[in-house]
Amino acid sequence: MSELKVRTMAEVVASGETVEYLFWVGCAGSFDERAQKIMKAVAKILQAAGVSFAVLGTEETCTGDPAKRAGNEFLFQMQAMQNITTLNNYGVKKIVTACPHCLNTLKNEYPALGGNYEVLHHTQLIQKLLDEGKIKIQGGSFKGKRIVYHDPCYLGRANNIYEAPRELIQKLDAELTEMKRSRAKGFCCGAGGAQIFKEAEKGTKEVNNERAEEALNENPEIIAVACPFCNLMLNDGVKHYQKENQVGVKDIAQLIVEAADL
Repeated sequence: MSELKVRTMAEVVASGETVEYLFWVGCAGSFDERAQKIMKAVAKILQAAGVSFAVLGTEETCTGDPAKRAGNEFLFQMQAMQNITTLNNYGVKKIVTACPHCLNTLKNEYPALGGNYEVLHHTQLIQKLLDEGKIKIQGGSFKGKRIVYHDPCYLGRANNIYEAPRELIQKLDAELTEMKRSRAKGFCCGAGGAQIFKEAEKGTKEVNNERAEEALNENPEIIAVACPFCNLMLNDGVKHYQKENQVGVKDIAQLIVEAADL
């Protein structure tokens, strides 16, 4: 985040200031080059809208979601308590994240351990900023383009967030296309439940290839996602079918940045 001059919470507190939002980057956004581009896009949008925010930087550790989903409740609680202590020490009240896994854990798992925060997905906050007129987008390069949207499991079924991502795509003046398995009947990209960190079990087809095939069957120019894990898995799925030169896989934040020329 240094190139965007995003401050850490430690720097904010040291200067005697406060910020409205903590931007939770997450593991994928910290370590994967493709996911890093998503987080930078979110930061650019927040800066353009004049939102005051900061990151934890090196003080941010994994939320513990993969450990919990893999069955290691003890490790999850250790990681959660470390994060809750850090967040509470900084007096954090609002969190925005581009990762549905982080969103679900921070919003739904942390309260039982003493971490109570207002947690928003980046599509929800971006929609709010658009409604308030703090950022403006035109269709631009996406006008009339066929975009198919993939519902992340932890955003859709787990937290019932279906409309914000779709409304943002429609703001691009694009042709929003739905797969047969969408919304509450959506199909996983294959990464959830800590599956991204292990080898696939025996079967006839990789889950991410199955989902990529469903998306490609809609003949899109772009596959829109709202989760860094989904981004990675569907990118790999599109490459499996050798369609990466015809179909792009992009997070909604990246689409907004391009459309608004931020």
